Amino acid sequence: MIFRNEAGTDYCQFEHLSACSDVGHAVFLRTRGGSDAPFDRLNVSLAVGDEVLRVQHNRRLVAGALDAPELVFVRQVHGVGVRVVDGRPAGDAGSLPEADVLITDRTGKFLVVQVADCQAILMYDPVRRVVANVHCGWRGSVADVAGRTVEALRGGFGCEPKNLLAGIGPSLGPCCAEFVNYREEIPSRLWAYRRDTVYFDFWAMTRDQLIAAGVREDHIETSRLCTRCNTDRFFSYRGEKRTGRFPAVIGLKI
Repeated sequence: MIFRNEAGTDYCQFEHLSACSDVGHAVFLRTRGGSDAPFDRLNVSLAVGDEVLRVQHNRRLVAGALDAPELVFVRQVHGVGVRVVDGRPAGDAGSLPEADVLITDRTGKFLVVQVADCQAILMYDPVRRVVANVHCGWRGSVADVAGRTVEALRGGFGCEPKNLLAGIGPSLGPCCAEFVNYREEIPSRLWAYRRDTVYFDFWAMTRDQLIAAGVREDHIETSRLCTRCNTDRFFSYRGEKRTGRFPAVIGLKI
């Protein structure tokens, strides 16, 4: 990944997406922002107990760094629900729809996933000019939310999976994804991703699900940054419990 700083923020970008001039994206680090501990510093979630004005300040920093006219949020529920973002205003925090997948072909609508160990999977079709952002925790992995998103892009927007570029953001790595109750939580068909007794490689799982859905392997970039191992740069629920959420963002430039 490429690390940058802009407009008072620190963020990283996927190399292949950075080469696309008509799409803006970033995975933001926690290192600079307005929130105090335990949400220090760039927390963008209104649902973790942080002060509203500080969160709003942080969201403005994110928008400024990407020159984003509008940030689009949803209420993430660890499901597979899809929200297609059209030209209408996104709505206020009290009326956000439940979804874990956001898709749009509209310019200026920058899709936000908030994470603290879960994966954000950013997707872009440079042919159809469509972007998607996916919130994928272990429940999403079990439900193949990555593959379902590819199918939603194909069915709703005519995207060919072979054209998609996908980036798997900083998240819980196989070093720290411990599931002592995996026999009850994770189906046996996915036990091949088990590492060292009770640890799972969800990065590899997502990559394989994308490939199975038709995405080319060389179009998939994995950050390979574990959030729990890097709490100086990213929020980690596993590592900190009460903490913030950092944003992964993608949108079509105007």
